[in-house]
Amino acid sequence: MIRKSIPNLFTLGNLYCGFLSIGFAAKGEFRNAAILILIGMMLDSMDGRVARVLGVQSQLGKELDSLADIVTFGVAPSYLVFCTQFSTEGIFGLGIAGLFPLFGAYRLARFNVTPISTSLKYFTGVPITAAGGLVAFLTLFGSRIPQIVIITVFVALAFLMVSRIKIPSFKDIPIPKYGTIITIFLGYALYLVWHAKKVQWPFFIYIAIPLYIFFIFFQFFKSKKKQSKNENKKPRKFRLKRKS
Repeated sequence: MIRKSIPNLFTLGNLYCGFLSIGFAAKGEFRNAAILILIGMMLDSMDGRVARVLGVQSQLGKELDSLADIVTFGVAPSYLVFCTQFSTEGIFGLGIAGLFPLFGAYRLARFNVTPISTSLKYFTGVPITAAGGLVAFLTLFGSRIPQIVIITVFVALAFLMVSRIKIPSFKDIPIPKYGTIITIFLGYALYLVWHAKKVQWPFFIYIAIPLYIFFIFFQFFKSKKKQSKNENKKPRKFRLKRKS
């Protein structure tokens, strides 16, 4: 029972990061809000892989993952962008920001009814995790990026989520590629925090980075071990010597 609950704990952690991100954004702490979305992105890349490693994949976990994703990578990024970019635009800005979770929910529903054999090969449309993570990343550096760029990317990603563009899936790759990029980025963010003590950041960022780096190495060595076992199982070919 406990073993089956471990992947769901990662998923619930992802969902809670989305809730906390909305709370920080409401208080005007936009950097904290963006970091929490990125931490949620890390947790999201871990829950499915943990479930496969433990052999406890379930329909409950799949549905819970979708509910968490729509909050952390749909509602939270859209609210963050509304607070930082559209707050002065009134009802028009609210309507534009609302497109992101709407299209994201449709994207998730479409993914859930897609045959597993197809989803393992490619994604149809930009995954909501990648879209929400990119929005958070851009918002984090909002002071250095022109407003028009953030707005354009935000709206484009909303429509790309419901597009029919085929994007290769990397589920069979041992190391989560986009998660690794986020880990490197968060490591750099941790370095900046260390040298800028006046900036308030979520405390658990110091826990999330080491845990995720540990997870990456765990996955890497596990894949190597599995590969070596498969090589040992291969039947050896013997060459018959011809008599002279």
